[in-house]
Amino acid sequence: MTSNLLSANARLSARFHNVFKPRDLFLHDGKSLRRFTIGAKVQMAAASAVFLLLAWSLFATFTAVSAMNGDVAQMQRRVTAMEADVAAMRTAVTARAETLARRQQFLEEMMSGNASVERLAAELPQAAPEPTNAAAQAMSDSFDEVEGMQTAMVERAQQITRQRYRQTAATLRQLGLTPTRFHQARAIGMGGPYEPVPTAADNADPRFLALFTSWRALEQLQSGVSAIPSARPIQASVNFTSGFGVRSDPFRGRAAMHGGIDLAGAYGTPVYATADGIIGRSEWNNGGYGNLVEIDHGQGIQTRYGHLSRRIAVPGQRVRRGELIGLMGSTGRSTGNHLHYEVRIDGRAVNPIPFMTQPTVVQVAVRPATAAAVGGPTTAAR
Repeated sequence: MTSNLLSANARLSARFHNVFKPRDLFLHDGKSLRRFTIGAKVQMAAASAVFLLLAWSLFATFTAVSAMNGDVAQMQRRVTAMEADVAAMRTAVTARAETLARRQQFLEEMMSGNASVERLAAELPQAAPEPTNAAAQAMSDSFDEVEGMQTAMVERAQQITRQRYRQTAATLRQLGLTPTRFHQARAIGMGGPYEPVPTAADNADPRFLALFTSWRALEQLQSGVSAIPSARPIQASVNFTSGFGVRSDPFRGRAAMHGGIDLAGAYGTPVYATADGIIGRSEWNNGGYGNLVEIDHGQGIQTRYGHLSRRIAVPGQRVRRGELIGLMGSTGRSTGNHLHYEVRIDGRAVNPIPFMTQPTVVQVAVRPATAAAVGGPTTAAR
């Protein structure tokens, strides 16, 4: 093996010497011939110089290319950052504009008077997403003036809603009704494990959620008002012949409780529903009412119309305030043509007079019980 190595080295040395062996150069200028000899060392020095120059050129070229590539990469990074800023600004502006548009639509629908609780609950405006950088924040801030106007509108609507709720609640209390009666009651006979479902209210803007909550409470209260018997059961001119409370019974002449009011008029005078509801009873009553129509208005409120000559409404029929339900008569325990009108809350008779919005139209002419057209079921006073 050693001999092989020595042989290989010898061959390489021979090739090296052949490459850089002394070389003769002959120059002839036309007159004389000159001879120059270039030794091996000179050739080696020249080759080394050429190699170094080539190496330096390659290094300089590589350095220049590297620097150029670094500038390009930096420029690309800057362009990428600018594109990200533009995208963030576009996203922020779009999101802010869409949020403001949804808020405006929500406010307009709420104030239209035709909005439904379910629809508004599903369209509650969400809180605007936070911008991702300073540039996007600056673009988003350009909408602050519009948002300020909407915020002022929300606050004003909140004040009006709460004021109307307080006024309506005060009116109900004057009638002996609590506002909680008209809010949705907790369902009875229900239960099971609690498994929440995401809703629009989860991420809703707190200001709009507060406004919606107040509006919904007012809506429930005002919807319940339709169940309050506030119209007059008779539009024609009538006489008020007997009031609510303890009176002298027209048949027995002793103190007895009268659970309604008596309005006397001509035979066949139209009798109207005083509030929206469903006809619960339309029948002959042996307890003193005679021909009786009873309307269930919901929320524990009922009205009764007694002594009718004719019942027009039928059981299960849905009626509206002011709809014809019967005709005045003198059936049952009665001394003459009149309407016995009752308002009942949770089965208890209350004075109908405060519920009548325009009692001044009724001719208040209280007459002696024996002479006036009165009647109705009798409850002896204790």
